Parts: sequence; structure tokens; C-alpha cells
Amino acid sequence: MKKYRKKSFISKRDKPIPQKKTTEIPAEGMRLNKYIAHCGICSRRKAAEFIQEGLVQVNGNIVKEMGHRVLANDEVKFKGKVVRPEVNKVYILLNKPKDYITTMSDERGRKTVMDLLKDVVKERIFPVGRLDRATTGLLLLTNDGELAKKLSHPSHNVKKVYHVVLDRPVSPAHIDQINNGITLEDGAVKVDGVSYVKGKAKNEVGIEIHLGRNRIVRRIFEHFNYKVKRLDRVYYGGLTKKDLPRGRHRFLREREIIMLKHFV
Repeated sequence: MKKYRKKSFISKRDKPIPQKKTTEIPAEGMRLNKYIAHCGICSRRKAAEFIQEGLVQVNGNIVKEMGHRVLANDEVKFKGKVVRPEVNKVYILLNKPKDYITTMSDERGRKTVMDLLKDVVKERIFPVGRLDRATTGLLLLTNDGELAKKLSHPSHNVKKVYHVVLDRPVSPAHIDQINNGITLEDGAVKVDGVSYVKGKAKNEVGIEIHLGRNRIVRRIFEHFNYKVKRLDRVYYGGLTKKDLPRGRHRFLREREIIMLKHFV
């Protein structure tokens, strides 16, 4: 089985950009879900779930109100460990290989995307969104909970492009139907565009989409009884796989970070 090296496919100039300012807690305090997001654990939305599940303590007491105000001298614990806001923001782009799951850890011992990034940074980073186990391609990881929240929210319409390989040629009629919009079990689906991949067989298509529903690309083609053999995300919010081999990662450049923050 092919093993992917953890070596970063970057030059020194693309190393993390240190942030000179620390995360300061205002005198009136910081909302608990925002505080957890600033600790580099997860997005603010996911932090709200952890809080409601009783996984967060403030000064030794479980707090389930995400609006609880954390003061500068408060001690906050997540799953029993003290957490503090990260000083440096880190942004990593990974070209995810097949058979790695998009999660921080796995109780069943399966390979996770974090296994590809061990010892890369000292900061705690997490995936923005997810790719299923069989899907490959671009995945952003960061400790910037605020940006992760915005990129993950449907209202911001982050553009994603996938290269799809199917078990048989896609009919022009089905291409037209997908472009015009279809209805799945969870509602209407309108993609931004789908077309054959230039220079490839008719069973290979590219699909541009902003929706973030679970397994949406696979379900679109399953609706027409196609089987997805390979699914690769080749574009995410202005980021591409250029010069980034499968299983490798790189730190975002300053202009890319600015682009993402401006985009949302």
C-alpha cells in the first residue's frame, strides 16, 4: 500500500504567517462558543454543539449556555483539558488521499487527515467542512474558528469544483437536467454548472457547486443511477491543487488568506 509522506510541499516563504496580535478578551467577556472557536478546537457552530453536550467547563462548572461570558481570568476546560485562545492563526491546504476520514480522531482506529499532519504545527487545527472517506482533493485546515464558521455556512456560497469519474458515459440529456436543476429527497438542487471534461471520455465530468449538503455530488449522479467511481475536489473558494501532489500539504500564502477573508 502506498504511504504518503508528511513532508510539506512548500518553500520556506510559504511557512505560517505569525500574527502579531493575540486574541484579547474584552472587559465584558467573550461568548463561550466564540472563546472555544478562538482556541483552535472547531468552528463556532461546532463549539455550540460541544457546549450543549456538556463538554465545556468554566471554573470547574459545566456550562451549557453558549452565550455565557468568559472573563480574562476564567479557566475554561474542553473534555477535561484547559484550553486558551490561540495566538497564531494557521491555514493549511491538504490534497486529501482516498481512505482518510475527515475528523480529528477515530475511535475505530481508521486513518484520519490529522495523521498526515502530525508534528507539522504546534497549534491545534481542524478541518473546515469535510470530504467523505472515498473522496479526494482539497481540504482546508485551520485554527481560525471565525473563518471556518463563515466558510462552512451556506449563506456565503463558497465555490467548489469536483472532477467526477462515473461507471459509464453520462448522457447529454442528464447533463442538461442537472444544469436545469433536479429534486432530491431533501429538496431542490441547483448546480452552477456541469460539463464533460475536455479531452476525456464522456464518463468524466466537472461539476461546479456552492451547496454544502451531505454527499450532494454523489447523490446527484446516483439520482440518475450512475455509480461514482472517483470524486476529486479540485477547487475550493479560489484555492486549487496546482503544484500540490496527493497526500501533501502546504501553508496558505498571505494573499490567499486575505482572499478567503475578503470572500466571506
